[in-house]
Formats: sequence, structure tokens, C-alpha cells
Amino acid sequence: MKWEGDRESSNVEDNRGGGGGGGGFSIGGRGIGLGTVAIALVASLFFGVDPGTVIGMMGGGGPAPQVQQPRNPNAPQADDRESRFVRTVLAYTEDAWTPIFASQGGTYRAPTLQLFEGRTQTACGAGNAATGPFYCPADQKVYIDLSFFRLMEERFKVGGEFAQAYVIAHEVGHHVQKLVGVSDQVNRAQAQASETEANALSVRLELQADCFAGVWANRTQQKEAFLEQGDIESALATASAIGDDALQRQSRGTVVPDSFTHGSSAQRVRWFKRGFEGGDIQQCNTFEARQL
Repeated sequence: MKWEGDRESSNVEDNRGGGGGGGGFSIGGRGIGLGTVAIALVASLFFGVDPGTVIGMMGGGGPAPQVQQPRNPNAPQADDRESRFVRTVLAYTEDAWTPIFASQGGTYRAPTLQLFEGRTQTACGAGNAATGPFYCPADQKVYIDLSFFRLMEERFKVGGEFAQAYVIAHEVGHHVQKLVGVSDQVNRAQAQASETEANALSVRLELQADCFAGVWANRTQQKEAFLEQGDIESALATASAIGDDALQRQSRGTVVPDSFTHGSSAQRVRWFKRGFEGGDIQQCNTFEARQL
């Protein structure tokens, strides 16, 4: 992925090293099961529940890491490769979504992305590194502990910079859903639905965010020609690795489709590819699709 030297977004808050303590994804011993992590993430996104609470209730064990204190806003901007990469990818999302909204007569309001370590306060409750990257609709921020990207390589055997960019673009896709009112409609529908029906709505919401990430990749490639050989394959491998069926099979050995909240591996791959190949948000209406 060719990104160095491109514009960097100013909408990144770097709260790393602000006094928190080293929580995060434990992958051995009394570690947190991947199925638990997926459930905790959904709880934090849709119900405002502290994901650390969910993990504790489901047997994560161990004390919760300290909540990180905000970094001094006057401190010099970090210049490490990881933070420059995140700022550049966020700028790519801004440059892709701004003209898309303008073409529909709207104005794109970019989200803020916060980098943190371990645990941080959000308008959706305490954000925990164990959930992986997530979007909080209440404060319209994307939260990322960069240790998740290392976990992707260690636990899921997927990685690469474009795979990381896909993860960020997926979370920004949730911001787009918030701006256009889709996520609020889903939340209202879920409040009146059974658990199975609520899960099915969540799957459609997540697959649409995957499709939006594909649209972003298409538009950015047209403008920046940033893709290199193997980049799309790495994103597809990541989408496959974090499908609900793959996570359930790895964490408990069985697959329960009614409990899916993000979609199967095949579905996540299919909808990312659909967005990337067409580059058209009109192709991302998962809510009217007969077959996901």
C-alpha cells in the first residue's frame, strides 16, 4: 500500500501514553474468548454497555485496566509510522466520502479518530482494547488501540497495511450510517425485535459497513492509485478471518447462525467486494437484499 507523503487528517486524537495501564487482548491463559469479544463489541455499539463489564460477566477474569487519562492537547503530535499511517488513512476516508455526500446534496462531517492504549472513556461507556476498533455513535468517534493490528497478525494470521486500512474504513462506514440515519433506524427496530431478529439487523448493518469500506477503497484507488499487489487479497483475508462463523468455530468449536451479529466470512468478503468492484453506495443496500 502506497501512502507515505499523502495528506494526513487533523481529526486524530492521540491519547496513547496518557497514564493508562496496559490492558488489551489476552491470547493465552485466562484470555478473553473471541466470541466474548464480538458480543462485547456489539453491546458497546448498540446498547451503550461497557464492553469490559460484558467480558467480566462472561468469564474474562482479571482486573480491568485503568482508564486512560486524556493526553495533553498541547503536546507535540506523534510522528511514529503507525500514527502517520492512521492519519493518512483517515484523510483518505474524508477525501472519499466528502464528494459522495456532495453528489447527493449533503455535507460530510468527518469523525474524530482516537488512538488509545488499554482503556479509555467514551460517550458509549469505557472503551476497552479487548473489543478491537469500534465506533461510538454517541460522540461520533472511532476508537483504536493499535495493539489490535498486532493481534490480527498473531492470532488471525492476517495483516498488512491495507488490511489495517480496511478495518479503519469499516468503522468510518458506521459513521456514515450514523450521518444518514441508518444506524438510528436499526437501533429503533432492534428495540422492538426478538433477539434473533435484532441479531439479523446487526448483521445487515455490519455488512453494509463492509460494503462502504469497499466503496472507499474503490474511490481512493481512483484518486490516489495507492493499492499494490496483494492488498485486496489481504483485506479479503481479514474479512474472512473475522466472520462470525470463523470466530465461533475458533472460540467454541461450533457455529450458531442465529447468534451472528457481523455476518459470516463469506458474507463479509462478498459485500466488501461488491463495494470495491462497483464503487457505488447504491449497491450497499443490505437491508433490501434477499440474499446476504
